[in-house]
Amino acid sequence: MPQDSRSIYGGQAVIEGVMFAGKHVNVTAVRRKNDEIVFYEVPRTSKNWIQALKKIPLVRGVVGILESSAKGSQHLNFSMETYAEDEAGEEKEAAPAQQAVKPKEEKKQGWSLSMLVGVAVAGVLSFVFGKLIFTAAPAALEELLFSGVFENKVGHNLLEGLIKIILLLAYLYFISMTPLIKRLFQYHGAEHKVISAYEAGEDLSISNVQKYSRLHYRCGSSFIVFTVIVGVVVYSLPFFTWDSIWERVYIRILLLPLVLGISYEVLRWTNALREIPVLRYLGYPGLWLQLLTTKEPRDEQVAVSIASFKRMLELDKQMK
Repeated sequence: MPQDSRSIYGGQAVIEGVMFAGKHVNVTAVRRKNDEIVFYEVPRTSKNWIQALKKIPLVRGVVGILESSAKGSQHLNFSMETYAEDEAGEEKEAAPAQQAVKPKEEKKQGWSLSMLVGVAVAGVLSFVFGKLIFTAAPAALEELLFSGVFENKVGHNLLEGLIKIILLLAYLYFISMTPLIKRLFQYHGAEHKVISAYEAGEDLSISNVQKYSRLHYRCGSSFIVFTVIVGVVVYSLPFFTWDSIWERVYIRILLLPLVLGISYEVLRWTNALREIPVLRYLGYPGLWLQLLTTKEPRDEQVAVSIASFKRMLELDKQMK
C-alpha cells in the first residue's frame, strides 16, 4: 500500500517496550524478564476544544506536545512499574518459551482516575520545567560568559544556540552510556523501524522491519534540534532586545510557545519534503541527533515493537 494512503502514526520508547498512538487508542507493549509481552491500552479521549486547537497552525504544535507529554507519561510510568516488579522478583512463574501476548487488564483496573490524572499532570509539568531550564540556562550562561564579545545580538544568539547544542549532546552522550538508557534507545530505534516499514507497505515481520533505518524524519529528537535553530532566528528579530540577563531570560520564556509552535510546523514541513532530492536535506540535523537518541535494536526488541503496533491497529479497527 502506498505511503500516502496510510495513516500517520507516532510512538515513543518506554522501559523495555514501545508505545504507539493510534487514532482511538494508545498501546504500550512491554517485555518482561520471563519473555512474556504484556500490554497497556488507553483509549484516546480529547475534548472538542482540544481537537479544535490542534487544527490551528502554530497553536497545534504546543497543544500536541503537552497532550503527548501527559499521555506518554502514563505509559512510561506503566513500563517503569512493570520493570520494578521484575527487578523486585515479584514475577515467580516463567512464561512459555513462545511469545505470550496478554492484555494487562489487571494493571489498567488498578489505576484510578485520580492516579492517571496525577501522572499526566506530572508529565506535563516535567516537560514544561525541563524546557524552561533548557531555554533559560544557556541564555544566562552565554550572557555571563560572553556579554561584551558582540555588539550584534545575532552573535550572542548564535553562541546561545551553540551552548544549547553542546549541553544537549553532552547530556545525551553520557546518559546513553548507562545500560538502561541504551536499551531504551534501542527500543526507540525499533519504534522508528516499524513505522518506516508500515509506511512503505511492508508486512510487519522481524526480517522486513530490520531492513529499515532506525532514523525517522518525524522523531521528537528532530523537533528538539529545530527548537534550537528556530530559537536563534526568533530571538534575533530586531524587536526582541534586552538590556540585562533577566530581560534576556524572561524574553526567552515568553517566546517559548512561539518557538515550539514554529518548530512543530518546520518538523511537519521537512517530513512532507523528505522525498524531494534537495529539500530532503533540511531534515538532516534532526536525523544526525537521532544517531545519539536511537540504537540498532535486537530482533526481540523489534518483536515487542511489532506486537505493540499490531495491537494498536487491531484496537483502532475495533473502535471505529
